[in-house]
Amino acid sequence: METSSSEEVSDRGSSSGVTRDRERDSILEINQFDGLPFSSRFYKLLREREQLPVWKAKKGFLDTLAREQFVVVSGPANTGRSSQIPEWCAEFCLSRRFQDGAVVSTQTDAQQAVHLALRAADEMDVNIGHEVGYSVPLESCCTSDTILRFCTDDMLLREMMSDPLLEHYGVVVVDQAHQRTVATDVLQALLKDIALQRPELRVVLLMAVDPSPRHSAHFTGSPAPLIQLENPGLGKVLYCSSGNGYLSSALHLVLQIHQGKEKGDVVVFLVTGQEVDLAVELLRKESLPVGGSELLPIAVHPGRTSLSLLMEEEVSQARRVFLTCSQGEDLFWSVHSINFVIDTGLEKRNVYNPRIRTYSVIIQPISASQALSRRQLAPTTGTCFCLYPEDRKLPAEVRPHILESDITPTVLFLKRMDIAGLGRCDFIDRADPEALMQALEELDYLAALDNNGNLSEIGIIMSEFHMDPQMAKTLLASCEFDCVSEVVIIAAMLTAPNCLTNPPVDSKQEAVQRLVKFQHPEGDHFTLVNIYKAFKQNQQEPDCDVESWCRSFHLDHAALQTVDALCSEFTDTLRRIELPVSPPAFGSRTNTANIKRALLAGFFMQVARDVDGSGNYFILTNKHVAQIQPQSAYGANNPKEGLPEWVLFHEHTFAEDNCLRVVTRIAPEEFLQMAPQYYFYNLPPSESKNLLQSILDNEDVQDQQKCIRTPEEQTAERCVVQ
Repeated sequence: METSSSEEVSDRGSSSGVTRDRERDSILEINQFDGLPFSSRFYKLLREREQLPVWKAKKGFLDTLAREQFVVVSGPANTGRSSQIPEWCAEFCLSRRFQDGAVVSTQTDAQQAVHLALRAADEMDVNIGHEVGYSVPLESCCTSDTILRFCTDDMLLREMMSDPLLEHYGVVVVDQAHQRTVATDVLQALLKDIALQRPELRVVLLMAVDPSPRHSAHFTGSPAPLIQLENPGLGKVLYCSSGNGYLSSALHLVLQIHQGKEKGDVVVFLVTGQEVDLAVELLRKESLPVGGSELLPIAVHPGRTSLSLLMEEEVSQARRVFLTCSQGEDLFWSVHSINFVIDTGLEKRNVYNPRIRTYSVIIQPISASQALSRRQLAPTTGTCFCLYPEDRKLPAEVRPHILESDITPTVLFLKRMDIAGLGRCDFIDRADPEALMQALEELDYLAALDNNGNLSEIGIIMSEFHMDPQMAKTLLASCEFDCVSEVVIIAAMLTAPNCLTNPPVDSKQEAVQRLVKFQHPEGDHFTLVNIYKAFKQNQQEPDCDVESWCRSFHLDHAALQTVDALCSEFTDTLRRIELPVSPPAFGSRTNTANIKRALLAGFFMQVARDVDGSGNYFILTNKHVAQIQPQSAYGANNPKEGLPEWVLFHEHTFAEDNCLRVVTRIAPEEFLQMAPQYYFYNLPPSESKNLLQSILDNEDVQDQQKCIRTPEEQTAERCVVQ
């Protein structure tokens, strides 16, 4: 089959009659992507693809792509836009004999990227990992010759560190652009600059709703060509009161649906992960089989629930109820059994406050575009229950995450891209100037910037690691303090999803008691090392069922597997840039002290002091008072053998429960040794700072006396990894 123009490509398989003729002559028709005859499955899938709403737009899309550098395609997820558009882009590049490059399509969710790659390979009748592939964190299935690659948006950004102009690609498809994640917004900002330098590059935005005028005009100053996909239609929409609370109302609706005669699965959009787990627990206890059909509640946590679990065939006669707090409605686009949607109309947002360097949790209404996306999940024969008044005014658009996030990692990445020659970065919505100044200040404290505000040598190395800058600095410091093996584990445990599951209410006390086995007297960072080492030890036992062992200690087996993969990735990166990897020495006094020094090298900005001896910790940077998380070794759920006066913490969430998470005991002298002096002197005045100053003054006097008595024994300056 000759495909010398986009017009010829667009006619391929455009009618069922042609499809039948081709199927009869399939032995003669060659797949231009791999040079082999098409299989019979190709034609079977082609008939199914032709029924998708997106198929009617194929010719118009390819014609527009041939003329324009930027194209926007809007339409619900169930129209087929996420699968078909990238495949058509591959056909477009094939018609140009890939002279401008291959196709890459980004997703915000790793599992979605893998699923779409598998589907595209099947529909294009080629092998996964060859002509079609995927690249997600910790897993890659593609080659340098792959012509259609699906990846997460952050993976494409990292690829730009070595290929800043994306010269390997002729078409970049940015899917789910309407979600306005930080990575997607950064990618679009850089693509605008790249497109000026590469006029042959094509950029396609896929969105569930029409773009705002500002978003549409972002790339060229005038509205980009928009292709609107035909909406297959909405099901029935019912607005219900949630007078007893949205959680109670949602669960009552689930039980009413189950008692009715209509078949189909249910998806319920709640607000928090805790609500999801509670709802699953309540439904398991209270739901009874109706007419031989059971109710099967399934918690769907973003980034933790396998897509295969959602898309597997219906279990016997069970009615599945998917309960989620995900803001990504596209997660359910392939679950064809859904017939009911219950929407609380609310979402939880983590909003970063640069003044106090911490996140606040707020509950707010979803946007009108999100509400529409949720309603579209119900088929034309289904029903969407909205647990809010019909006249409620919802925000028109999703608020961009870049306006609510700590942008320090983003600024580090953009500084790295400056080196690569991409100086311009025109965002659709620019971050708050105060947030930008705070990010630059933090990078300066971490010695990631030189005197001119450019990346220092340490900053360049920090940007090589896929982790927060503070953790990257800690990992680099561990090379100096000979505790790399242990800090790699800590970094992986804090980067991966939480390995501690949320047990049922009646099992919580038992879970706390079982986890005491792993608790380390020095703090939670050391406890994480104990948990991972126990996991690895059981993994190596030939007769041990590791998954059962994890369940017995209420640990997430999948999360620990991710930790394992991250440990390998971090260690490989250290070796690639020729940094020393010290052997394990966990448990020795020297190793314990060195781990704390490495942690303080990166997290000196996250130190607190118990001001009254009862667990009220004063945070030095923002003067807020917080308590330690109950699950901590020093928390309320564990016997207190004396609370530490000074602690280093990994995370503080101000509004949700005002708790410090992952806490380790430190000495004030250790803090003074590792914190840069200019950071210490910029701390706001407080009793705790005065106490540290007195310790510092006393040390200086002792050092002077020591120098007077024995000059040859003069001690070195305070160690600051810079």
